[in-house]
Amino acid sequence: MKYLPLALIYSRLAIGGLLVALSCRGVAHFAALAVGLLTLGVLTDVFDGIVARQLNISSEKLRRLDSAVDQVFWGLVLVATYLAWPGFFAQNAAKLWTLLGLEGLTYAVSYLKFRKEIATHSWGAKGWVLVSAAALIQILSTGNSGLLFNISFYLGVLSRVEIIAILLLLPRWTNDVPTCYHALRLRRNQPIRRYKLLNG
Repeated sequence: MKYLPLALIYSRLAIGGLLVALSCRGVAHFAALAVGLLTLGVLTDVFDGIVARQLNISSEKLRRLDSAVDQVFWGLVLVATYLAWPGFFAQNAAKLWTLLGLEGLTYAVSYLKFRKEIATHSWGAKGWVLVSAAALIQILSTGNSGLLFNISFYLGVLSRVEIIAILLLLPRWTNDVPTCYHALRLRRNQPIRRYKLLNG
């Protein structure tokens, strides 16, 4: 059982790679397969931390690995989606580049301040992932997304800005910091409440 969180984390690499392969080959019923695989990937992302905390094996190393694999997984999902629907990316290039730029900025701030990657797993970021997954399901199914994509864009901007604020507030690198409020408490050497289902 102690290896289950690792299996859930690494399974996302296989799922992402399979998505790209299926998209490259243009297989029949790709949209349905892609939606199923994306949903499975999101579920592994939701439950890896929960399982680790329930087993009392959650650690800094595991949370950092989770964050790193998340980046690769979502990158592969974007590649697969681009290969299937390049027109959507052309129409929304400015917003997509803005999100990628902000994502890069969060990592730059983290590395410059702490010499480590991000593993805040903020609640805003978790919400963004769920909305983005819904938007990607719509894109993979139809080649388009209006309201969902716009919500995902603005939530993505807000959550990236919040992560930067969290990083600037933290006196030392810490994983699983839900909000700026929690970062401020840590800055004041005050404890923050931990929940096994959310932030250990």
